[in-house]
Amino acid sequence: MSKEQPVSKNVILAAVSPKEYKRLLSHLEFVALPLGQSLYQSGDLIEHVYFPEDGLVSLVTHMHDGTTIEVGLIGKDGMVGIPVLLGDDIAFEEAIVQIAGSALRMKASVLKDALRRNHSPLLTELLLYTRRLMKQIAQTAACNRLHTVEERLSRWLLMCHDRMDTDELLLTQEFISNMLGTRRASVGSAAGGLQTDGLIRYSRGRISILERAGLEESACECYRAVKG
Repeated sequence: MSKEQPVSKNVILAAVSPKEYKRLLSHLEFVALPLGQSLYQSGDLIEHVYFPEDGLVSLVTHMHDGTTIEVGLIGKDGMVGIPVLLGDDIAFEEAIVQIAGSALRMKASVLKDALRRNHSPLLTELLLYTRRLMKQIAQTAACNRLHTVEERLSRWLLMCHDRMDTDELLLTQEFISNMLGTRRASVGSAAGGLQTDGLIRYSRGRISILERAGLEESACECYRAVKG
């Protein structure tokens, strides 16, 4: 297999050598990620980890009053199931598919065995990704407390766009309000403002990114901090 050809659309798997990928391949199962599927919930034993090829998975925290809010976003840049890497098979939060796609799935036990090898290339890539995810989660916490709904929506749409190979995002207003932890009416108002400014087009659960540079200007500093 040529080194110039990515072995997977997933950034982590594409970064390991062809030899390492071949070693892992027999343990990787291609699975669909249907919209709304819960890969695991808070407190569940994590039996599989997922390397998304496309689509998006949200890490969601649920409050006792029924409120939900997204704390992390994972696409082809990462892996769903980071607690396994940290030596804990119990999920911290729910992992739910927010945009349908596909992934390569591996048993958690197989991943742990693979990581026990000395100088595991996969371990190196996963540790680098974990650092990026921790930064994203920390920045999201600050963002949810300090910034306007329009700034947060702009940041969130840009993060989704970064992880997708299309300008068209299938996202309902209700789903976005749950992810941002705010009222649906507030999301509608913010999306309407972005549409009026010509940055997005929103209609019937479909958002089109029209002017990315303008959307970056509309986003808060948190997007640039995480992107950097």
